[in-house]
Amino acid sequence: MPAFKELVFSGVQPTGNLHLGNYLGAIKRFVAMQAQFDCLYCVVDLHAITVWQDPAELTRQIREVTAAFLAAGIDPARSVVFNQSQVPQHAELAWIFNCVARLGWLNRMTQFKEKAGKDRENASVGLYDYPVLMAADILAYRATHVPVGEDQKQHLELTRDIAQKFNNDFAGAIAEQGHGEAFFPITEPLIGGPAARVMSLRDGTKKMSKSDPSDYSRINLTDDSDAIAQKVRKAKTDAEPLPSEIAGLEKRPEADNLVGIFAALSDATREDVLRDYGGAQFSAFKGALVDLAVAKLGPIGAEMQRLVADPGHIDAVLADGAARAEAIAAPNIAAVKDIVGFVRRR
Repeated sequence: MPAFKELVFSGVQPTGNLHLGNYLGAIKRFVAMQAQFDCLYCVVDLHAITVWQDPAELTRQIREVTAAFLAAGIDPARSVVFNQSQVPQHAELAWIFNCVARLGWLNRMTQFKEKAGKDRENASVGLYDYPVLMAADILAYRATHVPVGEDQKQHLELTRDIAQKFNNDFAGAIAEQGHGEAFFPITEPLIGGPAARVMSLRDGTKKMSKSDPSDYSRINLTDDSDAIAQKVRKAKTDAEPLPSEIAGLEKRPEADNLVGIFAALSDATREDVLRDYGGAQFSAFKGALVDLAVAKLGPIGAEMQRLVADPGHIDAVLADGAARAEAIAAPNIAAVKDIVGFVRRR
């Protein structure tokens, strides 16, 4: 496999109510990666419409996710920040990949089965085909690395399968046109971090979710300091003090979740947290977690509110990012069209 320039691509859906899980599992990692990689961070609005969206609400949510990116520390001068629908190469490449991917591959995607549920016949074709568009999002830029959660790992494996099959199917044309042995990289997942999976504050066995009917199950990025403090103090715990060793967190999901949140917010490990707080009652630990969460998240929420109040600025950031993204994607997709054998305008 030839060497490809290291490039990170990742995206967040504009489906509203960004919360602590989105921040620790994705956005915080995006900020850190800017120091190591060239990065493209996308608001994936084409993915959002795989289920029906109110148009006015979708517009608001695209801007809110962009505001979260900027408020958390993503620098639009250093990284490319844009929304997917402004770069037509995503949709173009998705169709080509639809003709490369196999039906059996998509039938194995477990997330479609979970999202469609028993009403599968009424799910949109887009929801079924979502992983192919995700592959196009990544490979339009020939990205080499993608930070993903465990729930997206299967989709990234499909991206790798599509890239490999395209490279094999068109190996002759790829070589003839001077692209070497392969046109697309086999993208590597970047999985992990101290809080790759943040759980509900009301039930440590369930993932933190915007769809949970209880607002006390999550900390929203738009929550003010008082709301953050109240939610942490009301978070479900058990009667035992914190253990001093990681093994003591087994079968204590709420304790494990709060320790993981503390570790992620403080850039520490669970072991570090238990070394400092092992043996403490939850009342004392929650007090420290309140102070930490308010200090880390309060400024992000305040800056998000300021940015959302200036939609013209957000739209300008997205337009500039889309132009920079298309400057990368357009020659890649032009080359794909040549490889496939299309006749295109010169």
